[in-house]
Amino acid sequence: MVMWWLRLSNGYGMRRRVLGEGEFEKALDMIRGKNILLLTDSHLEGNFSTEEATMVVGLASQCLQYEPKERPDLKKLVETLSPLSTKPDVPSYVMLGIPKHEEAPPTPQRPLSPMGEACQRMDLTAIHQILVRTHYRDDEGTNELSFQEWTQQMRDMLEARKRGDFAFRDRDFKTAIDCYSQFIDVGTMVSPTVYARRSLCHLLCDQPDAALRDGMQAQCVYPDWPTAFYMQSVALAKLDMNKDATDMLNEATALEDKKQRRSTS
Repeated sequence: MVMWWLRLSNGYGMRRRVLGEGEFEKALDMIRGKNILLLTDSHLEGNFSTEEATMVVGLASQCLQYEPKERPDLKKLVETLSPLSTKPDVPSYVMLGIPKHEEAPPTPQRPLSPMGEACQRMDLTAIHQILVRTHYRDDEGTNELSFQEWTQQMRDMLEARKRGDFAFRDRDFKTAIDCYSQFIDVGTMVSPTVYARRSLCHLLCDQPDAALRDGMQAQCVYPDWPTAFYMQSVALAKLDMNKDATDMLNEATALEDKKQRRSTS
């Protein structure tokens, strides 16, 4: 539930990918029409008040705003949704009277890569060392620029990234955030590595909300990139969202394993 809200509130492109184009437009139409019954899971009938439903629909409407500044931050999401969980110790299937299906036995945990181990331990120093070593290797193919695009603005943007890289290497994380933000704000190029690096900088500056947003933006640019999921995992753990952090770590490990199998086949 929490991860759905996090992704819903992240950004316009991410919301369309998570919900699907048709579902996104349908949700907007329903919210505009304030059709609460159609928006609600039929299993929930009789288990919520009109006031609660109105609150959730209002929050959904805010999350779907086009402008980022008009969407609620993570703190407001948690503060709004937490009071609605009146029986946190009771499984949802019991509250709703849904028969529990037998769960398949858990699959063996895959061995973690150095990045996975560093993220599991929340060892930010080790993550920093890994990101410095990998440099921009994983950005290959994310941008194809024509000769005409090499303008002065483009050169200034790349210079900002270069200054950010020097600051990142030297552990001057506040300066790195400023420089990487200059690069990102121009918008001519997109770089998942810059988002991952700025995400780590935010973590080292005790800004897990911003770190999570950058991890999600890295995923938008490169949907199957394990590092994007790893950074989200650490940010979620810092936000004490431990189950979601574990799920994200497992997803990153699975993607890394899939990538490894492709490279050896």
